[in-house]
Amino acid sequence: MIEILRPGLCDLVMDLGRPGRGALGVPAGGAADPAALAAANCLVGNDASAAGLEITLSGPRLQFPLGGVAALTGARFAASRSSGAPVAWNETLVLAAGEVLTLDRPEAGCRCWLALRGGLAVPQVMGSRSTFLPSGFGGHCGRPLQAGDILHCGTPAEDMRLLRASPPTGEADDCLRVVAGPQTGQFDDAGLAAFFGGAYRVAAASDRRGLRLTGALVSHYQAELSSQGVLPGAIQVPPDAQPIILGWDGPVTGGYPVIAGVIAADVPRLAQLKPGEAIRFVTIEVEAARALAALSWEIKELA
Repeated sequence: MIEILRPGLCDLVMDLGRPGRGALGVPAGGAADPAALAAANCLVGNDASAAGLEITLSGPRLQFPLGGVAALTGARFAASRSSGAPVAWNETLVLAAGEVLTLDRPEAGCRCWLALRGGLAVPQVMGSRSTFLPSGFGGHCGRPLQAGDILHCGTPAEDMRLLRASPPTGEADDCLRVVAGPQTGQFDDAGLAAFFGGAYRVAAASDRRGLRLTGALVSHYQAELSSQGVLPGAIQVPPDAQPIILGWDGPVTGGYPVIAGVIAADVPRLAQLKPGEAIRFVTIEVEAARALAALSWEIKELA
C-alpha cells in the first residue's frame, strides 16, 4: 500500500501493455522501457508483467504506511528516504512502516520505473493495468496520480530475496540506430542526406504518443500513400518535413511515409530523451539489430 503525498509531473501505473488490440485502434502502450519495468518486478519477487509506476521528469513523494519492498530502475533521480537510508537503483529496497520515499528530478535521462512487491492492484482493462492517457482508461482512474491517491498491492509471485540488476551494455552515444523504413525510396537525395547527416532536437511538444523533432528538413516525393500499420520507433515524415518518432501511445496506423525505424534495442532509449536533447541517426544491418535485441538484463543475488 502506498499513499501519494505529492505527485510528480506524470506518474502513471504501467505494466507490459495490451498487445493485440490494434484492430480496435488501441496501441500496445505499457511501460516505455518494458525490460526495465520487468527487471524492477524481478527484484521484488513479482511476475515480470506486474503493474508498477512510470515516473517522468519530476518524481513523487510516496508514503508506505505498512512498509514494503520496492525497486527502482531506469534513469537515476535525486532521491531520499525519511529513514535516512540510501536509495539504491537496480536493487531490492526494504522500506519500514510509515517510511516516505521522495523522488525529485533525474540526474540524467527522463524516466524511471518503481516496482512494489505484489504489484499495483488496479483493475485490468483489455487485459492490462496500463494507463492509456489519450482515451483516459486503465491504470488508476485513467489519469496521472494525484495527491491523496492510495494504491494497494497484490500477492507476490515469488519468495522474497535481495537482488541486484544490471542493464544490457553496448548503447550508442547520442545516435539512435535505425533500419530502413518501407518508404525510404520516396525520399530524394537531399532528404536522405538531411536525415542521416544532420542533428535534430526533441521538441517540447513531445509525449508518449511521439517525439517531434526539429532540425534539417527531410524532403520527399509527395506521392499518395495509403494508411499502413506502424509501431513505436517508426519515424514518419509529415508534410512539414520534420520527422516524428512514434511512441508507445501513438497511432496504430499512419499515412505519412516512414523513412526509418529505430531498432528494438534502442526504443527504450527514446524513453530517456528530454525536450531540447540532440540526437542523430545511424543505420545498422538488420541481423546486427536482431543480435542487439537479444541482450537482456542480468539479475544476481546481493552479496
